[in-house]
Amino acid sequence: METDLVIGLAIAGVTLGIVEGVKPGPLLTTVIKETLTNGFKGGIRAASAPIFTDGPLIILSIFVAGWIATQPLILCCISLIGAVFLTRMGMECFSLGLPEIDSEEVDISKSFMRGIITNLLNPSVYVFWFLVGGPIMATAADEEHFAPVAYALSFLISIVLVKITIAYFFSKAKGNISAENYQLALRICGVAMFLFAISFVYRAFGLWQNGF
Repeated sequence: METDLVIGLAIAGVTLGIVEGVKPGPLLTTVIKETLTNGFKGGIRAASAPIFTDGPLIILSIFVAGWIATQPLILCCISLIGAVFLTRMGMECFSLGLPEIDSEEVDISKSFMRGIITNLLNPSVYVFWFLVGGPIMATAADEEHFAPVAYALSFLISIVLVKITIAYFFSKAKGNISAENYQLALRICGVAMFLFAISFVYRAFGLWQNGF
């Protein structure tokens, strides 16, 4: 076993996972929104999305990294659908009221699905794994078969733990937040969703141009 290669890729995965975990993006905004509206459990469910979205993409990207690079129209369609979804979520942020923090009737069943959909419709996820992560793992696999596994697992564990940590801090602050500050926080999330939706449309436009 090429131990140095495995450890190197694992460290790279942890580092990238931490960076992606704290970097502002649609999923992080969704995690914060779900934490504010549905509590820490809602935030955890949304934060766990990469396990179920990036996981299959990681496996798929190793085999289709070269092909997807020549199919920009596929990412264009994903971008447009994602823009619509994020716009809808952004609008919801302006209509939500302050929930009962201690209520046992809070519905967190949809938090997980929102996280999944947000990540699935984020073209950046596909761009990263098909154009960056996939080729890296495919190259490493030629020297050590376990290296891509170490990279993928370290990345997924890191990004999920970082987002859960962020959700935890927001859940702790939630109990002391006023209705005005709560709605302000959600509106900021809503504006962020709109901005991400615009960026998705802009990316789709660029991909569409590259497709012809």
